[in-house]
Amino acid sequence: MKKSINLWRWSKKYLFLVIFIIVLNFVLQYLYSYIAILVELATSVLGNENSSVNLPSFLIDFFLSFEKPLTIILVIGISMVLLQLFRSILRFLDGYLRAYGTEHIGYDMRTKIYNHVLDLPYTYHNNLDIGDLIQRSTSDIDTSSSFICSQFPELISIFITISIGAYQVGQINLILMGVSLISLPLLGISSIFWFNYINKKFTQIEEKEAVVTTVVQENINSSRVVRAFSNEAYELKKMKKANDEYYNKLYSLYIREPIFWGFTDFVATFQYALTIAVAIYLAYKGLVTTSDITACLLLLGMVIWPIRGLGRIISNYGKAIVAANRIEEVLKEASEYENNGSLTPEITGSIKFRNVSFKFNDTNDELLKNISFDINKGDVIAIVGKTGSGKSTICNLLTRFLDYNEGTIYLDETPITNIDKHYLRKNIKMILQDPFLFSNNVLENVRITDNNLSKEEVRKACSIASIDSEIMNFKEGYETIVGEKGTTLSGGQKQRIAIARMLVSKAPILIFDDSLSALDTKTDYLIRKALKRNNNKQTMIIITHRITTAKEADKILVLNEGKIEAYASHNELLNISPLYKELWQIQGELEDEFKDVVKGGEVNV
Repeated sequence: MKKSINLWRWSKKYLFLVIFIIVLNFVLQYLYSYIAILVELATSVLGNENSSVNLPSFLIDFFLSFEKPLTIILVIGISMVLLQLFRSILRFLDGYLRAYGTEHIGYDMRTKIYNHVLDLPYTYHNNLDIGDLIQRSTSDIDTSSSFICSQFPELISIFITISIGAYQVGQINLILMGVSLISLPLLGISSIFWFNYINKKFTQIEEKEAVVTTVVQENINSSRVVRAFSNEAYELKKMKKANDEYYNKLYSLYIREPIFWGFTDFVATFQYALTIAVAIYLAYKGLVTTSDITACLLLLGMVIWPIRGLGRIISNYGKAIVAANRIEEVLKEASEYENNGSLTPEITGSIKFRNVSFKFNDTNDELLKNISFDINKGDVIAIVGKTGSGKSTICNLLTRFLDYNEGTIYLDETPITNIDKHYLRKNIKMILQDPFLFSNNVLENVRITDNNLSKEEVRKACSIASIDSEIMNFKEGYETIVGEKGTTLSGGQKQRIAIARMLVSKAPILIFDDSLSALDTKTDYLIRKALKRNNNKQTMIIITHRITTAKEADKILVLNEGKIEAYASHNELLNISPLYKELWQIQGELEDEFKDVVKGGEVNV
């Protein structure tokens, strides 16, 4: 089932809150209009004029029940102060609820997009622009959530304020009401044009900002590479180009915003002046009183000045629509679990490939062509071949990071397409050539798949991975914090900690995707020796370029241009596989080194 979003769907959960904020704004504006009416009543009392105030009769009777004018004015003043105090309390509540709604909607959006990104397929993450995704998950969410609970109620408040103000002015004089609303059609049309412009412009701005975020993210992650090649000048130039493009798009928008806002200010000011002029003319003709004009001037602020904020709200609405659409693009990506199995059979480690072929959707070239082979429970299988021959693809198909186009893969006689993916991956553990360690201590990095593991179990796995003694020599031992991606460790240390992390899972199938090749020959041998001694009938698949590593496997699968050239033991392959024989001859000089390693020390577990 596809997940989707638009700007308003997020408000469903908080619909009552949004409505309450709008009602609150209605009350606030109505209270303000009453303050203006009380000013008119006070002016009428001072000038001994007949008042046309629009107050309930019992309130008018209450105020006029005091005989002395000064007493009436004092009571009116106290009433105005109390009304203003009540307005202040409501304004505080209004601000609090807006902040509450904004942050909670933002929280929901971040949680949903993060959960969805975790469910997206391997192919999506392969082509992912991380900087762009970070921006969609942060600033785009802030823009959208802020509009829903903060600026949308303000937009409604503008129309409420204008309506209440116009109604109260109409109670004084219909001509003044008509004059005070004469500019609304012009401002409405201009706002529509401005919204369309903002929508188009902000889309371009978001794209340029995403490029800047990506450049920054890439340079932070590859800072060692940049320094190693002394490439700072080039990266600065690249950043300057991206930043300039972002700045130019943003600047072109911001220099136009004051033009629109200035236009609305001019219209509002002109409208105000025109209404005052008409009010004076009506007073000259005796159609309105001085108190009417006083109240009208206060109420005009409710009719005219909110229009000034309309441009800002329209701008923010355009930005929120663009931001919400960018989030929607991510959430509309199909989850890999839409195509998922439901079975959770016992997995012992028996694997069968039957006529399996695979190619990516954007190419016609098959990476694997009609592959068939068997792996028995507890076997140690090596996969060798030239770069690009499809070695890693086999493992990605086995874990369903990728789905094959033809054929079938069986785990203990069950097609893997029928097996639940979460369950499948819990039973197949893979260690990559470039492992990722989290910014945490060594202990937590190893037991990340099971927080209930004891330290003794972690140490045992680390001993098998030939890293325990080195960890114990760290100042903090297993409590040593490793930097992000394990930058405080050497490459070999990271690799062995990642191997230990896989071993503690006790999964029936272990995959080493060229991870042992990164270690020196002796360490490679000691780890494999310890694995063999401690192997509880776990099936192991070792992808390697090192023939001395492959030589010790029960069987070796030789891949050549996506096809199986041979599948046999080391000695048999030397007679039947030209490619394997060539690889062995190239690396033959390592055989003597390998023999020396065998004579070396072993790992005690």
